Amino acid sequence: MTPSDEILDIVDENDEVVGQATRGEATARGLRHRCAFVEARDADGRIFVHRRTATKLLFPSHYDMFVGGVVGAGETYDQAALREAEEELGVTGLPRPEPLFKFLYESDGHSWWSYVYQVRCELPVKPQVEEVAWHTFLTDGELIRRLGDWPWVPDGLEGYRRLRAFREAS
Repeated sequence: MTPSDEILDIVDENDEVVGQATRGEATARGLRHRCAFVEARDADGRIFVHRRTATKLLFPSHYDMFVGGVVGAGETYDQAALREAEEELGVTGLPRPEPLFKFLYESDGHSWWSYVYQVRCELPVKPQVEEVAWHTFLTDGELIRRLGDWPWVPDGLEGYRRLRAFREAS
C-alpha cells in the first residue's frame, strides 16, 4: 500500500467524522482530515528540525519543526502522534507525546484539524529515510533565525506560531 492509498477519516468544521477517503483523494479534493504535529526536543532541549524528502506528496523538500502526519481512519490523535513520532525519528520506546492544543488549518485548498504535541526524545534518532532527507537539532534561537531563510511547510509554520503564542500565554 502506498501512502496515498491510506484510508483517512474525513471530518467537518467541528472535527466530527463525516466519511472516509484515501489520502490521495483527500489531498486531491481538499477534504478535511486530521493530523498530529509533534515537537520533539532532545535531552538538551533543542528542537528536531528536518527537511522533507523530495518525494513527499505535500510540501516536498520543505523544512519542518514538527514530526507527525495524518491520523488514520479509526485512529486517535494520541495514537497517531506516538506512531508518527517514532516512525519519523526512527526510535522505539518514545514517551507518549503530551497533547497541547488543536487548531484548524486551512489554506489553498488544504484543510485539516491539527493537534499539537510535545515530547522529549533522549534516544539516538535514526530518521526514516522515506520521510526525512536531512535533520538536526536547533535551539529555539537558531530555529527562529532560520524562519525567514528556509522554505518551511506552511502548516508547520502556523503550528509553530500558535505553539509560541500558547506558551507565552501559559
